[in-house]
Amino acid sequence: MIAVNPMDSASVLAAFGALGVLAVVFAESGLLVVGFFLPGDTLLFPAGVLCAGSAQQQPRLALWQVLVCAAIGAVVGGQVGYLIGRHGGRALLARTRSGRVKGAAARAERLLARYGHGKALVIGRFVPLLRTVLHPVAGALGVPARTFTLWQTVGGVLWSQTLVLAGYTLGASVPHIDDYLLLLVAVVIVLSLLPLLPEARRAHRARRDRRDSAR
Repeated sequence: MIAVNPMDSASVLAAFGALGVLAVVFAESGLLVVGFFLPGDTLLFPAGVLCAGSAQQQPRLALWQVLVCAAIGAVVGGQVGYLIGRHGGRALLARTRSGRVKGAAARAERLLARYGHGKALVIGRFVPLLRTVLHPVAGALGVPARTFTLWQTVGGVLWSQTLVLAGYTLGASVPHIDDYLLLLVAVVIVLSLLPLLPEARRAHRARRDRRDSAR
């Protein structure tokens, strides 16, 4: 019996291959709370690396299978998240005690208000934590189903295919890059967190301004 850590991308890929990509991306794309603890970017990029072969080694995963599974997981997961939000999402968010979930939900609402439904659903796919809660929040806020389906599909396909193909390109260009998957995962984590920095700076300034005004 194989022990699998669902939060470890290497463990998931070794045990389930492309089907693991489908399951994890599905959960991360819309299952509130659960999706926060699963790899998204850090699963898709290494999966793409493992799809690249070399003269010395055959590809460990089939590129077309990973691309298809990633797209299906992203799109279907987004739709399920929307339905969760449409049918009780507000109550579910109100009951959660997780500060991370509540903070991400607030950011999702601001993103939808600032950029509109289409842009927000595409941009949000590329932001960790936010993409997990964005689809339920969109459902809870009553974003029209047709608009949501169109733009979350665009965002889901663009996000998933870009990361897989980026990993594949790197794997095909750099020999034995798969020997450094842990380092690659660390780099992907750092890069994926960059979009959160402006929001963190704004929150820090807001807290500082509140402290100054209270004096």
